[in-house]
Amino acid sequence: MGKETPTPPLDLPPLYREVSLREGGDAFAHACGIAARAGAGTLVWSRSYRRFDVAVVLEPDRPLREARLALYAGMTALADMLAVHAPPETQIDFVWPDRIAIDSAAVGGVRLAWAEAGEAEVPGWLVVHAGLRAAFDDGVEPGTMPDQTSLHDEGFEPVEISRLVESYARHLMAGLHAWQERGARSLAESYLARLTEPRAAKRGIDPASGDLVLLDEAGRQERRALAGALASPAWLAIAGVDD
Repeated sequence: MGKETPTPPLDLPPLYREVSLREGGDAFAHACGIAARAGAGTLVWSRSYRRFDVAVVLEPDRPLREARLALYAGMTALADMLAVHAPPETQIDFVWPDRIAIDSAAVGGVRLAWAEAGEAEVPGWLVVHAGLRAAFDDGVEPGTMPDQTSLHDEGFEPVEISRLVESYARHLMAGLHAWQERGARSLAESYLARLTEPRAAKRGIDPASGDLVLLDEAGRQERRALAGALASPAWLAIAGVDD
């Protein structure tokens, strides 16, 4: 777990409290470790030029099975932040539930952690963690991993990670506010608009659980459980967070 280090503060909306970590710090682990005492709005980030590593503490007001829909708020906020800085015509898509891709190559994703609670209980805290690979390590030749990419390799405008963190924080706040005011449909519509895999004749998000519901051409239904799918986020190594 990285140490907190004094740095110029981010330009964040007033509801956030910033905690910055030095290079190599683990924003997710740190946020989970302080979530119970730090409270809602705590934003932990790692000062690294190779990766975007941000975790935000929330205090849910709904049962765990519904609170997991925060994943979709995190994914949509991440995509909206990328769209602001991406070159024109860049395609930013999702692979259910938690992976984000740029022009079909994986670049990162979002994961959740929460205080121990039953499915019908309100957890004391929940952490939304977002990670992206900003640049590959030195010595990695372009094109050697065609199914993975980085912001640098996709031609994103040069920008400090801190500016991306500020943008993500604002988009996340907007998404959470829309969820609060308009219900889960707002999250589902924004998320499904970027979802490329899995494909189906019709897709939906169950507002009571976050499960993905798929219908084929014959009307047969398939349900994919969000809780189980979040157990092992495969995108971590892609984002350089699990290096």
